[in-house]
Order: sequence, then C-alpha cells, then structure tokens
Amino acid sequence: MLVLETSLGQHGGRTTPLNSYMNTRVVRAFLAAGMLLLVFCRVALAAQQDVTAFAREVDRHYNEMRSFEAEFTESYRGAGIERNESGTLWLKRPGKMRWEYRQPKAKLFISDGKNAWFYVPGERQARKTSVKKLEDLRSPLQYLLGHTKLEKEFAGLSFAPDVKPAQAGDVILRGFPRNMQGIQEVLLEITPEYQIARITVIEVDGAVTEYGFSHQKENLQIADSEFRFAAPPGTEVIEADIGQ
Repeated sequence: MLVLETSLGQHGGRTTPLNSYMNTRVVRAFLAAGMLLLVFCRVALAAQQDVTAFAREVDRHYNEMRSFEAEFTESYRGAGIERNESGTLWLKRPGKMRWEYRQPKAKLFISDGKNAWFYVPGERQARKTSVKKLEDLRSPLQYLLGHTKLEKEFAGLSFAPDVKPAQAGDVILRGFPRNMQGIQEVLLEITPEYQIARITVIEVDGAVTEYGFSHQKENLQIADSEFRFAAPPGTEVIEADIGQ
C-alpha cells in the first residue's frame, strides 16, 4: 500500500512518494526512448555504410573488366502484355554492346558506343539512332564496364530484404535511377562474387522488365567489328527511334 506522506519540495511544492515514483518512471521512459532512437540511428548509419561498401565492391568488379559475355533472359509484363525472350549479350569498353536475341525470334540490338542499331533478320529496314538520343532500358548497360558507380546512378541505394533473390546467397539492392524517365525503382540482384545476376526495372505505370544473366564470362577477346552493324544486301537503314 502506497503511503501518501508529504514533504516540502525545493521550490515549496509538495511531493509524495507516489509522485516521485511516477516521475522516475517518466524519466526512465524518456531515457529508454532516447537510447532506442540512438540505436536506430546507429543501425541506419551502419546499414548505409554497409551498402556503400557493398556497392563499391560491385563498382570495383566491373571497373576492372574490359569485356563481358553472358546468356540473358528478358521478360516484360505490363498493359496486359507478357513477353519472354532470350539470347546472348556482349559488352566491351568503351560503351559497346551487342544483344543477340534467339528466342522466340531472332533480333539484333547493337551499339558501337556512338550509334545504335535495331534489326530483325528478314525485314527490309534496320533502325539507327545516336546513342545520345537512345531511350532504351538496355542502354545504361553499355557504360557498365569501366564507369560503374552505383551510388551515383541510383538515389537512395539500399538493401532490399523484402525481395527474395532468385539464388540463395545473392543480395538485392534497391535504387531510384537519377537519369531514367518513367522509372519508379530498380532492383539489382548481386552474387557473392559481386556480379549482377538480375536487373528488375519497375516503371511508374506498373510495367516490369526483368533481365537475368547467366554463364557470365569476363575479359574475353572480342573484335570491335562485332559491335558494328553491317546491313544485309537489300536492307535499308533509316534514322528512327529504336525499340522492341
């Protein structure tokens, strides 16, 4: 039973053991809340430092690379459309890339670092545009080798523990691209070897494009001619926007 015995306070106020008990609890609650806030801030800072260190390892891996080859899958879901394709990708410094689609039909998307071409075998026309005018989800990959800096390309780069990786042991990064219009966020799946295994691009309209990379090979000898388009006889090359 609490005793309501009173005594004279420092400023003439009256305190009781009950008031003293309640005041102590309030002070302890504030101290606990402050300590928790401090812990959360430190955890958030540590997490960001970990993301920065992890991203730098990915940067280092690709910045030391001269060329790259991988089998790729590409899927698109949006506006009631679903498309799945696959083929082989080659990248080479500086800014060269070649996407050779095989399934479900042959297509070629190629860039020499200055111009880009899109061609479907059997068609009478091939499309060409300047890389500077290129607005394509594949185009940022041409600068992957030698110029990678994830925290420069993506705002708010963070780990995404809420997204399950395709392979156990991989890590998912979430970022918001600084220079791509109409994109809500990008997810990068990174292997323990700091290779990019999957890129998921989520657009503001809800459309999702996903690129998966397997059988990756690095620093191969690839001729520059593989990144220049030679139009087949009878094929007209026109200046036009490039897309699927």
